[in-house]
Amino acid sequence: MCGRYVMARAVGDLLAEFDAELEDEVSIPPSWNVAPTDAVPIVLERLVDDSAAPRQVRQLRVARWGLVPSWAKDPGIGSRMINARSESVLEKPAFRKAVQSRRCAVPADGYYEWKQGPGKSKQPYYVHPGGDRGLAFAGLYEWWKDPSVPEGEPGRWLLSTSILTADTPPPGAESTIFGKLTELHDRVPLPMDKSTMEAWLDPQADDAAALVDLVRSGVKDAAADWRVESVGKDVGNVRNNGPELIRPVEALF
Repeated sequence: MCGRYVMARAVGDLLAEFDAELEDEVSIPPSWNVAPTDAVPIVLERLVDDSAAPRQVRQLRVARWGLVPSWAKDPGIGSRMINARSESVLEKPAFRKAVQSRRCAVPADGYYEWKQGPGKSKQPYYVHPGGDRGLAFAGLYEWWKDPSVPEGEPGRWLLSTSILTADTPPPGAESTIFGKLTELHDRVPLPMDKSTMEAWLDPQADDAAALVDLVRSGVKDAAADWRVESVGKDVGNVRNNGPELIRPVEALF
């Protein structure tokens, strides 16, 4: 599960990290409390036929978090589509076309999970890689045409995205991180290393099932150095947004 996450890196840093370019100038303010329907950066590749031979271009774009299928009557459905279960993504009507040809990476610094305590109490935790390394979650994107906006007007097309998830890997002797993650939630967003991301983004790759399997098989290696740190309850309110949200605190339970 991934219902809140952190993405606080600057546009220039993302362009350098992902070796991407911009089609249009974008503004992506840092966020330590990304919530569903927020505007978030994604990285995608597309074929551009502007010369004798088509070339692949990697771009940084801004998308709404919560995928809106092309057949949706309105964008409201997207708030329920922030995550896509990797086990069923090839069959679900909302995702099966996107996984074939509209795959992306969703940059993040880390994400939040909550642990249930006595009564209604919950302790939030921040899950993130060791060091200063960022994350690239496997994602999907889709374009939705707003019938209420005239052709050629701004806002006619909405770009949206979803993050793939899988069952939390069982803990093993090589690492205790998965035991900690299992205590928080039975599902995790799927991270990608560089080679997996290269394959996932390739717009000419047409074996979606194999790509999903590739991403799923790499989760234990990609997440091996993750850390789980208890943080303050302020993250539970979407109006709170600042670096203090990821500051470790003593857990309540």
